[in-house]
Amino acid sequence: MLDPEILLAVKQSLAVLAKVAPGRAIEVRVPPYAAIQCGAGPTHTRGTPPNTIEMAAPIWLALASGNQTWEQALASGQIRASGSRADLSAWLPLENRISQ
Repeated sequence: MLDPEILLAVKQSLAVLAKVAPGRAIEVRVPPYAAIQCGAGPTHTRGTPPNTIEMAAPIWLALASGNQTWEQALASGQIRASGSRADLSAWLPLENRISQ
């Protein structure tokens, strides 16, 4: 059973990311909670996107809030990222972007 508080936090923060990084070039997955497409670039519509990022919910929430940096999480293996556009560091943390 999914934790409803984590589910809400993940969905809300991913919605903010989609707003500040519009597009469909990158797929961001936070299983089993949610996944979105964001980021400018070539649009992907079928199969596994070439630019994919996946991580656990606690890591995503730490990145979104600024409690961990993209570089730290990537270097420690907490993020699985593939593709030339699979980098969210330009948009993180999200804490100052909520009103945008």
